[in-house]
Amino acid sequence: MAVRPVSRMLQRVLRSSVRSCSSGAPVTQHHPGEPSQTAAEELSRRRQFLREHTAPFSAFLTDSFGRQHSYLRISLTEKCNLRCQYCMPEEGIPLTPKADLLTTEEILTLARLFVKEGIDKIRLTGGEPLIRPDVVDIVAQLHQLEGLRTIGITTNGINLARLLPQLQKAGLSAINISLDTLVPAKFEFIVRRKGFQKVMAGIHKAIELGYSPVKVNCVVMRGLNEDELLDFVALTEGLPLDVRFIEYMPFDGNRWNFKKMVSYKEMLNTLQQQWPELEKLPEEESSTAKAFKIPGFRGQLSFITSMSEHFCGTCNRLRITADGNLKVCLFGNSEVSLRDHLRAGASEEELLRIIGAAVGRKKQQHAGMFNIAQMKNRPMILIELLLMLQDSPPAIPSISSQDPFRVQGIRHRGSFSNQMMILWKGGWVSQTPLLAQRWLGSSCPQRHCSSHLNSDANPKCLSAVSRAPGSPSGPLPTSDQLTHVDTTGRAAMVDVGGKPDTERVAVASAMVLLGPVAFKLIQENQLKKGDALVVAQLAGVQAAKLTSQLIPLCHHVALSHVQVGLELDGTCHAVGIRVSCRARGPTGVEMEALTAAAVAALTVYDMCKAVSRDIVLGEIKLLSKTGGQRGDFQRT
Repeated sequence: MAVRPVSRMLQRVLRSSVRSCSSGAPVTQHHPGEPSQTAAEELSRRRQFLREHTAPFSAFLTDSFGRQHSYLRISLTEKCNLRCQYCMPEEGIPLTPKADLLTTEEILTLARLFVKEGIDKIRLTGGEPLIRPDVVDIVAQLHQLEGLRTIGITTNGINLARLLPQLQKAGLSAINISLDTLVPAKFEFIVRRKGFQKVMAGIHKAIELGYSPVKVNCVVMRGLNEDELLDFVALTEGLPLDVRFIEYMPFDGNRWNFKKMVSYKEMLNTLQQQWPELEKLPEEESSTAKAFKIPGFRGQLSFITSMSEHFCGTCNRLRITADGNLKVCLFGNSEVSLRDHLRAGASEEELLRIIGAAVGRKKQQHAGMFNIAQMKNRPMILIELLLMLQDSPPAIPSISSQDPFRVQGIRHRGSFSNQMMILWKGGWVSQTPLLAQRWLGSSCPQRHCSSHLNSDANPKCLSAVSRAPGSPSGPLPTSDQLTHVDTTGRAAMVDVGGKPDTERVAVASAMVLLGPVAFKLIQENQLKKGDALVVAQLAGVQAAKLTSQLIPLCHHVALSHVQVGLELDGTCHAVGIRVSCRARGPTGVEMEALTAAAVAALTVYDMCKAVSRDIVLGEIKLLSKTGGQRGDFQRT
């Protein structure tokens, strides 16, 4: 398939009244006084032309199961300007030397070869593709390839608002933006960098420039963002978004756990409870998404069901990594180096034989989620940018507009989406700097962080040397027997089945003595890892929820409220931590409060350990508890 003669002939015949585009499809030139054709109509006409005049599909890109591969994803770089906890292994990744990465000319050479054989859609990925300096030029040159209908890009959105006007002029036709949370503080916690407002500005710019739909990729993971599903969908009411919920998938280093995966059916059930009128849309050929729409909403939502309901039977995708390896399956560990053959001087025919052999070996379907989790494969950052999550994260915080550093742990369902719509309608871009300052507090010298508004919080430093005794009060004394051992002295969980459900509240505290250097960096929010107070606050909330998994004989408690507050004290260069937990049930929540305080303190240490190892953690203690059979406890 060297050329497409029919396309060329029609270009010459129609040249007097139309201009040609890179695909060979005619594009009507607008004449003054005539109504202009919409972009959607033009794209539809172009696609119809290409369907009618394309040559037979290449045998090199057809596998042994008859699947024709017309979609190529090219990774432009392994680097990224974020440090997401879920995309890279915790210990980081060894980057490929620059000399071993594909050059711009090699990328274009391979793209030309694939397009000549039938590829009609190319998506540029990473790493983060928009940090590559020549990304606009690459898009422009791809746009010249005859037969290529779509040029897309998947980005984290940080640089999108700045580069999108140039990319659009160069020929970019589709955008996917990765965003896993609508909560600014949690965004910073996840990616270890600031930038939430830049991502939102990028989405806004894409809408402003006429991209429709703008696809937003959201990897859903239990414990992190499954309770943001309704907020994401609510954005589609007034915006031309396609919010795509992606099942969490296993790759090297992301510590995949089946329990963290939220299945498509579970997500769908959640949405149908809120919007029973949710309609399923017809599935496009070779689509990976199950699309739905709420009647009257401008946008739509989709599910990428890679794990629970794979779409291997209609897969039409191939991938080229940044170092030039061809992957015929995202979940496969077999690769072939096109770079090495290209640099060895392989002819076009030889390259096609190598590509054809690799495509021919493609399996009928991937191994399944449990087997995939055990397979050796690249970390996702080395294949392409797709936000996937690592460990069970914290509860969803929302930000109080009254106090830029108090984070509410409990928010009313739907309130955030309403705030988001107000921001969009009011013009996000112009408001971003002010909102960023209010939310993240980068310029405020007096800092504290709380998971709940509490006007009675004690700002005093918790003494590291006090040893005040506790003063129990109530009808029953403390027991003189250990309750977590049986009659033979072996560990046993206490049976609480016969206890009545009562309202339980516990308050605990901890102290972190930092020293002057680390204290000043936290106070000015200058730590390289990010905002230590926000991260520690979120870690404390997470720890409270996971106490029964960390402490073997603790019962699981359905917490109704968690409050984690952190206060800076300049007199002793310390962070004081105060945690309150509440639940209604047959057992107390003091372990949840103590665990949250301890983990918040450990998180502060982790955030500061590069600055100083002379950090002291202490005074982890229960301050009070109420609601138990043995009466209330109050430390005096």
